[in-house]
Amino acid sequence: MPLNPGSTSFNPGAFTFVPGQAFTPAAETPPNPAPAAEAPVQPEKESWEEEANTDVGKEAAPAAAKEPAVEKVTEAAGKLEVADGEEEEIDENDPELQAELAKMKAEGLLEDDEEEEIKTHTKKAPAAKLDPKTLKRHVNIVFVGHVDAGKSTISGHIMYLSGQVDERTMEKYEREAKAKHRESWKFAWCMDTTDEERAKGKTQECGRGNFETEAKNYTILDAPGHKNFVPHMIGGASQADVAVLVISVRKGEFEAGFDRGGQSREHAVLAKTAGVKTLIVAINKMDDPSVCLEGGLWDQERYEEVKGILEPFLKQTGFPKDALYFLPVSGFTGANLKHRVDTAICSWYGGPSLLEYLDELQPSQRFFDMPLRFPIADKYKDMGTCVMGKLEAGTIKLGETLVVLPNKTNVQVEQIFVDHKEGSIELDEALPGDNIKMKLKGVEEEQLRLGFVLCRKDSMCRPCRWFDATVQILDYPTIICAGYSCVLHIHSAIEECTFFKLTAILDKKTRQVKQKDPKFCKQGDSVVVRFKMHRSVCVEKYKDFSQMGRFMLRDQGNTIGIGIINDLKWPEDKKAEKEKEAAQARAEAAKGN
Repeated sequence: MPLNPGSTSFNPGAFTFVPGQAFTPAAETPPNPAPAAEAPVQPEKESWEEEANTDVGKEAAPAAAKEPAVEKVTEAAGKLEVADGEEEEIDENDPELQAELAKMKAEGLLEDDEEEEIKTHTKKAPAAKLDPKTLKRHVNIVFVGHVDAGKSTISGHIMYLSGQVDERTMEKYEREAKAKHRESWKFAWCMDTTDEERAKGKTQECGRGNFETEAKNYTILDAPGHKNFVPHMIGGASQADVAVLVISVRKGEFEAGFDRGGQSREHAVLAKTAGVKTLIVAINKMDDPSVCLEGGLWDQERYEEVKGILEPFLKQTGFPKDALYFLPVSGFTGANLKHRVDTAICSWYGGPSLLEYLDELQPSQRFFDMPLRFPIADKYKDMGTCVMGKLEAGTIKLGETLVVLPNKTNVQVEQIFVDHKEGSIELDEALPGDNIKMKLKGVEEEQLRLGFVLCRKDSMCRPCRWFDATVQILDYPTIICAGYSCVLHIHSAIEECTFFKLTAILDKKTRQVKQKDPKFCKQGDSVVVRFKMHRSVCVEKYKDFSQMGRFMLRDQGNTIGIGIINDLKWPEDKKAEKEKEAAQARAEAAKGN
């Protein structure tokens, strides 16, 4: 039965639908005049998607004609585009412009620097590429120590004193910290940027900042002090040239940090194993009421007591006397950080301040002539794949093709950046020791892991899964036998490994073999071990390149041992060893006969 009794078919054009209104009869249209010639037949639409896209295109014309919205944006930018291409300057004191800028700022659509850019009708020029040889010498510093020793406070205060954190930002941090009844954390918030870190007052990831003095350009690495985040501390120490061991002189805190299980002791050992050559011991909180004398004077007796306990341990750890320096500081007041401490409160110390001593330090060795080695310490996406880390050896030039190992992916260096007091500066070439960021072409961020190494094709670092190493067992409650598994930290790589075979136990004094093929080893032993890695890693022999030949072993949240790589093993070496063992067995059998 037809829908309309008076008609024989349904007419879809009889009604017009308007959103929000009822159906209305379609307006009558005059009949089309007869065409002069027969028009060509149009092909039918292939799908409903094309029809929808056509309708959208028809709707676009009226939308694009909304000139007031465009004029509003261009007017807020300080310039009004006219149809004939001319530009009309707008008065920055115009009340309408000021109101529009205030509205955009309140909605979070406008930053302070953008507002200044609009008012002055200027745009920031892109960062110019600089020759790295014209920059000041670069030094990487890592702040380590027990939790709550004041590492983040000292790092943030140095950033403030050097001008990297302005007064306005500092006042904002002070207001926010005061609102949470944590006034003493205001400087730490310069480095602790996440809400969780600020709420708990504990650094969880290795914070990063940079500042510059008259002599050098510095990168600060603020390592976490809690034992749960020691892997992040190792990652920061592996990139550092100098370590600052922050010690809280407050009674009870120093003892907790230095006693068994404290992080002051463990961090010193890890910093040395990670390759740090110079250690500065900053004895902090000298202004604390529990320590200072009457009138706010710094207590020399307490300072000498702490120094006397630390110095023998640090020498035993491997830091020679000329690589150690002790100084009293106050991270909260800033005393003895940039400027020397006032003699009125500390008459017994006449040495340089922390930054003065850092400026006077001799630069560490740079490996210009060695093959390129760039371990990836961090990765992220920013209009492409970006990696961060310390250039351990060799140089990297803009535009050259490198290889990512161990997956052997060819990549091209699109951009090279280095942190500077004025922001990131783009370089044409990176030098050894620089802490840089690079944008790579030819690889996705998901294909990379921390610990991958960038090399050149003609001098690649051959990945391996087997190597022989000398290990010092530091802290383990029971014995360790072949088959024991733990986590190995080497440069920026973190991989699982297995004690495949215990080869020998060495004498601590003579370093000669005391026992061959032992069945187990225990705490305090120096043992030669053959390791089997669960995945291939890029490492070097310690004697060839120490930065990629020293490692740390951790298990169940504790550092159980440290070691150096003696020899790398490949599949062809294993075959040769079997043939050698078979030959020795035949020789012994012949002697017996």
